[in-house]
Parts: sequence; structure tokens; C-alpha cells
Amino acid sequence: MGAGTFRLVGLDPGLRHTGWGIIDVSGNRLSHVANGAVHSDSDLSLAERLVQLHDGLTAVIERWQPDEAAVEEVFVNKNPASTLKLGMARGVALLVPARAGLPVAEYPTNLVKKSVVGAGHADKNQVQIMVGMLLPGVEMKSADAADALAVAICHAHHAATRRVVTLQRSVT
Repeated sequence: MGAGTFRLVGLDPGLRHTGWGIIDVSGNRLSHVANGAVHSDSDLSLAERLVQLHDGLTAVIERWQPDEAAVEEVFVNKNPASTLKLGMARGVALLVPARAGLPVAEYPTNLVKKSVVGAGHADKNQVQIMVGMLLPGVEMKSADAADALAVAICHAHHAATRRVVTLQRSVT
């Protein structure tokens, strides 16, 4: 990576599949690095599945060495048990980069969609199309990976704004 370039990992938590996407950011230029998903085996206990997610995300962080992480916030669905399990997977997605010493940002789903598509209620297909436009040549490994790349793109936009504001405050 060149000077002034930083690497982001976006995470889309799920108990069955946690998507991840890595992008490099240089100024307002975004470059795709890698994407994929960590899977857990539904035949295992909940605790064992969380370990699989932990180990898989740890390997992603170790391999790609991001500077910052962003995690999509979960929405509450009608099934409390499913929401609780998703929350546990999200906890792993927050824990792994934090344990690696990375700053971790969180973004609501609607903000991710609005940042990438321009509409907070965009469907998955619209998100995938815009991720492809913003990261030319990207081959998304799965819908979960596409969502994770969208989280990384959202973070790139919002982190850049925060850096400008911080820089302006330090100058004045």
C-alpha cells in the first residue's frame, strides 16, 4: 500500500455466514482487495459455531492486515431466538477486530444502503450492482460478501468525513 492509503475490512455478521470485504482507500479512490464469507456448521453447537466464526475472522484479519473495521448493526426480527443468535455472531464480529487492536465502527443497515445506493431501503440486488460500480472488476463471492463490501464502502465515506472534520478542528 502507498502512503496515505489505508485498508478497511467490512463485516456483515450472520451465524451461518459472516461476510467480509477488504478495500483499500486512497483519498476518494476505493480499490477492492478481497472478499468472502466465514461459514459455521449448523450441525455443531452454538458455542462451536461461534468458535468457527472467531477463527475464520481472525484468519481474515491476520492475512489482510486491515487498519480499521466496520460492522453492520443487526436489525431485530420477529423471532427473538434468531435475533439473539445473530447478536452473538455480531459480538464475535466486533470482538475479533477489536482484539487485533483495530478501531471498529458500527453502521445501521439503512445507512449502509443509503451510503452505497442513495436509498436507505434499497434491496440486495441494488446494493450488489452499486458495489460492482464502485469497485470495478470485483467478483463478489456471495451476497454476504457483497454486503460486507458495502459496509466497508460506507465506512470509507464516513471515516473520510470524520478525518476532514478532525483536521479542520486541529488547524483552527
